[in-house]
Amino acid sequence: MRVGVERISKIVLSLRNFSRLDESEMKLVDLHEGIDSTLLILQHRLHQASRKSRIEIIKQYGKISKFYCCAGQLNQVFLNIISNAIDALENQPQPRTIVIRTLMKKAGLKSHSNSKLSQCDRIVICIADSGPGMTEDVRKRVFDPFFTTKPVGSGTGLGLSISHQIVVEKHRGTLRCICAPGQGAEFWIEIPC
Repeated sequence: MRVGVERISKIVLSLRNFSRLDESEMKLVDLHEGIDSTLLILQHRLHQASRKSRIEIIKQYGKISKFYCCAGQLNQVFLNIISNAIDALENQPQPRTIVIRTLMKKAGLKSHSNSKLSQCDRIVICIADSGPGMTEDVRKRVFDPFFTTKPVGSGTGLGLSISHQIVVEKHRGTLRCICAPGQGAEFWIEIPC
C-alpha cells in the first residue's frame, strides 16, 4: 500500500508540474522536471507488459540553468513529440529507443563545450527515436496544420503544428526535424534563455 500511495503521489505531482495551470505566464523553471513529468505521464505507453514491446528512454541531460518560459506549453511540446516518437516505434523491431538530450550553447556554436556555461544563451532539447524515419516530402510538411501520416481517426495533424507555434512564436525559438527513411527522426528545440 505504501508503494502504491507513493506512486500515486508522484503521478499527481507530475501532473501538476506538467500542466502548470497556475503558471500561464513566463516563470523560472527547471526544464528537466518538465521532461521527467512528461515521461511519467507517458509511462503506460513506454513500459508495456511484454518485454518485446517496451521502449527504452535514454536521458542525456546536460548541465543547464533554469530559464524563463511558459512551462505548461513547453511540456505540451515534449508530450506531442514524444507521443509521436512512441507511435513511430509501434511496429519497429527491438531495440526501440527514444533519446532525450539537453545542452546549453552559444548562438553559432555546436555545444557548451566550446564556451563557458555563463556565456551560453540558448537551451537545446533534442528528442530522437529509432523509428522508421520520414521521407523528405513528409519532413517538409510535418509542421503543417492538419497534416498527418496516421490512419483516419488516429491523429488530428495538429500536435506538431501547435508545438511549432509554441516554440517559435511564444518562446522566440526554433523547432526543426532531421530525418531520413530508415534512420529515425530527431526533433531539435532551441530556445533563447
